[in-house]
Amino acid sequence: MKLLLSLSFLCAAASAADIAVLEFKLPGDKTVQTVEITLNEAAAPVTVANFKKLADKGFYKGCAFHRAIPGVLVQTGDPLSKKDDRSRVGTGGPGYTLPAEIRAKHVKGAVAAARLPDKINPQRQSNGSQFYVCLSPQPAFDGKYTVFGSVTKGLEVLQRISELPADPNDYPVDRVELRRVKIVSR
Repeated sequence: MKLLLSLSFLCAAASAADIAVLEFKLPGDKTVQTVEITLNEAAAPVTVANFKKLADKGFYKGCAFHRAIPGVLVQTGDPLSKKDDRSRVGTGGPGYTLPAEIRAKHVKGAVAAARLPDKINPQRQSNGSQFYVCLSPQPAFDGKYTVFGSVTKGLEVLQRISELPADPNDYPVDRVELRRVKIVSR
């Protein structure tokens, strides 16, 4: 009976997870695309709380997808990507880092916080705003980055972003910018 109650509680908690809805348009498309991310507070409570705070403040509005590797990942969340100058994109954030909360795996659809390399950042602290989505399993990233969510709708749209023509830094030539990131409580 206790096991049944525990399982029921876990299922209820899992279904009660907040959802982040990303809205954007693809180049040449008039339709607003949406991607839904189920946030995983159990795996990364500090990272999820920070992501929700930034989304609620409108921080992500205008951020471009600044890294797109076909079939591997797409990345966004750098406030420097809001400007036309691409020279420093990938280095920006809100002015702080977050402690590493390295628990979950990089499965297909995993959403993780970006960070500086180990040489500069041996504690593996996460960037305060940049995040990426795995378009396929990335086991080489396991144990190195904080995974804080999972795409539950729209992964195919992110795959399309990864296939856009990109410059030598993997930055899509045609801008794909977040119009809004909203949090939906469940």
